[in-house]
Amino acid sequence: MFSFKPPRRHAARTAAVGALAAAACATFMAGNAGAIVNGSDSTESYPFMATIPESAPTLGLKDGTCGASLIDEQWVLTAAHCVKGEGLELDGIVRVGSDHRKSGGTVRKIDRTFVHPDYVNGDGKAANKNDMALIRLDRPVAGKPIKIAEQAGQPGTPTRLLGFGTTADTELKFPDRLQELNTRRGAESECAPGYADRTRLCTITTVPKAMACFGDSGGPQVHKGRDGRWELIGVTSGPGAPKVPCSQGPGLYTSAPAYAGWIDRTMKANSAPPAAAKGSGLAETGTNDNTAAIAGVAAALLVAGGGTAVAVRRRKARRTA
Repeated sequence: MFSFKPPRRHAARTAAVGALAAAACATFMAGNAGAIVNGSDSTESYPFMATIPESAPTLGLKDGTCGASLIDEQWVLTAAHCVKGEGLELDGIVRVGSDHRKSGGTVRKIDRTFVHPDYVNGDGKAANKNDMALIRLDRPVAGKPIKIAEQAGQPGTPTRLLGFGTTADTELKFPDRLQELNTRRGAESECAPGYADRTRLCTITTVPKAMACFGDSGGPQVHKGRDGRWELIGVTSGPGAPKVPCSQGPGLYTSAPAYAGWIDRTMKANSAPPAAAKGSGLAETGTNDNTAAIAGVAAALLVAGGGTAVAVRRRKARRTA
């Protein structure tokens, strides 16, 4: 997630520094903006879209979320800062293929996480580096994965962002419905000096005062391939400049094509046979919104590459109608 700390209001303008250690910090002004910020409800089905419920209780953040993309039947791609950070707790599940944040789609347990070994958090003073992580699911998903593009495209290439992040700059207002925003590849010079490069994509909105924000991290940036289908080019990483409100500045996306080699090697070296469907504790859900959640998830998950453990909350099994 982009980091967040409730702002202190001043008469004309408010600045607040994000406190979630796992995320890129941002400074933003008082006042609300539209959706994603200033996006719109999804206009089509995105079977590859995934969400990772998480929180940071010690920092006052509850019921948070990160985005992810299904790139293989048993793997999702997300941002490293979504799974590695002080005080960060994952619920231990991933929801795939739903246009609603807390219902529908297919729910799977997190089997294991793999953080890029050279990941460095910029702590709001610089861009996150190698902000990429893979999550192996406990069982395959029937939904269609998204293809990683061979190239991210030239500056000016039309792209689209997807996410369930906050719809306001200054507070956490997570939408139930998936949001989308049309954007374009920006030139490196359109982000702050030192932020964008071959591995980090500067992204510019085509809608006034709009961009991804807190809770959108890890989610997909896509463009249309030659066959007209969506292809993955970026993973939401953070703002494209320091001390800029979400809705006012460029966004920064880790290039999926630039890390295709690491992604492929990691999945091949850590492939696991599908778990037996019986007794898995989680079930696929359709449009009836019935969701079987976690029962007795392990207390921690080993994060490969970083050598640290990510706490996972135990959740009582429940069924929602």
